[in-house]
Amino acid sequence: MNYLKTAMLLAGMTALFMAIGFMLGGGTGMLIALVVAAGMNLFSYWNSDRMLLGMYGAQEVDARSAPELYQMTAELAHRAGIPMPRLYVIQEDQPNAFATGRDPEHAAVAINTGLIAMLTREELAGVIAHELAHIKNRDTLIMTITATIAGAISMLANFAMMFSSNRGSNSPVSPLAAIVMMIVAPLAAMVVQMTISRTREYAADRAGGEICGNPVWLASGLQKIAGAAHVIPNAEAERHPATAHMFIVNPLSGARMDNLFSTHPNPENRIAELMAQAQALDIGYQAAPVAQPTGGPWGGATARRRGPWG
Repeated sequence: MNYLKTAMLLAGMTALFMAIGFMLGGGTGMLIALVVAAGMNLFSYWNSDRMLLGMYGAQEVDARSAPELYQMTAELAHRAGIPMPRLYVIQEDQPNAFATGRDPEHAAVAINTGLIAMLTREELAGVIAHELAHIKNRDTLIMTITATIAGAISMLANFAMMFSSNRGSNSPVSPLAAIVMMIVAPLAAMVVQMTISRTREYAADRAGGEICGNPVWLASGLQKIAGAAHVIPNAEAERHPATAHMFIVNPLSGARMDNLFSTHPNPENRIAELMAQAQALDIGYQAAPVAQPTGGPWGGATARRRGPWG
């Protein structure tokens, strides 16, 4: 049902984009709009992961530089049935993480150092499993496409205003219609983009709980992240708010309400869904995460607890 809803929302955003192109230039305008959108999506398809990782100064790690984190991710990826993604660490105090890449064969997971410092090993496994679920479900490509189309819709709406500003021209768009379009079109695109993002978060939570073997771990991690993400600022995310939907928890200050303008579902709702999943799997609080030993799961000495990954 979630995939059908996502497809319908993408179709609606594409139709809105075509409608604006048609209003600007009839059939020719609609064709030009589609060509522009195709070019933007093609560029995003091949370059979005490098752009996003570079934007946040992510540093790639491997089995030698971050043995525990790398091994944990590799084992969880094996459980998810996807190739081992490239693994990155971001020097950022805010606890958060995101996945990117056009498909499972060209994917990456980026983890903030604040997340590594705050979570237990089991909670970190739950968060990584959530990001691997995004990769398995190809959500990273879906979100790139929606963000690109949303940006193109805003661009076309601005063009409409510019073309109609000269009253003496033969513009097919009246000034009043252009103003309405400039306000309503980007707003509608944003609502669709946020709805798709929220739909995919619930799906990734469920799949992440299955991948790590214990939804309680992810629920506990989400509770900690949600409590800290909005009090520990992420300056880079604030400068690039269009990337907020990529993170497991909204990295922007504020935006806590579960409404049409939030990039993520309410954390309490997500945690409740995960706990219901755990109950259905007959997993209780006895399997909740334990305190993490000094050293962290991404390098250095760590007392190893057995889990579903090893």
